[in-house]
Amino acid sequence: MALKLSALIPLALAASLATMPAQAADKKDDDAAPIALPAPPAGKGQIVFFRPGGMGFAVGCSVNENGQKVSSLGAGKYFIMVTDPGKHEFTVKSEAKDALALEVEADETQFAKCRIKMGIMVGRPDLAPATEAEFREAKKLKLVDDEDMGPGPGALRAADVAAALAPKPAPAPAP
Repeated sequence: MALKLSALIPLALAASLATMPAQAADKKDDDAAPIALPAPPAGKGQIVFFRPGGMGFAVGCSVNENGQKVSSLGAGKYFIMVTDPGKHEFTVKSEAKDALALEVEADETQFAKCRIKMGIMVGRPDLAPATEAEFREAKKLKLVDDEDMGPGPGALRAADVAAALAPKPAPAPAP
């Protein structure tokens, strides 16, 4: 019995060493800086649409308003849409259609989550209101690529987000 146990010790040690880099990588991911969101421009509102990973990885979630594509959301992606205050209706569609109506107020940021649910032939997108906490809990979200943006107005491209987050120069003192 002692002989068998001694043969297992090197295997157990090797297994524990093999998991150490993965644990270090997980720790690094947890320490990643939170996503910085710009404030909406004065008098405007904004909606952060996001799609956490999960089911339907290959199925896109194309967000539309007034029949125009605003942006597509792949798994693990998000985009920010700046819009006028008021009622807005967004749709997503694959084999089924889903709609989300939001009342946007000036200087407000709202959140909307797209999930892919089980469908008959292909996954069905589900668009629903969300909270900032749900957005923050979603791991490894990345801003959608500019190529995924549609012709619909309002979705901020990477350069727009960077400009909105850039520090504003201090006003010059009066002479």
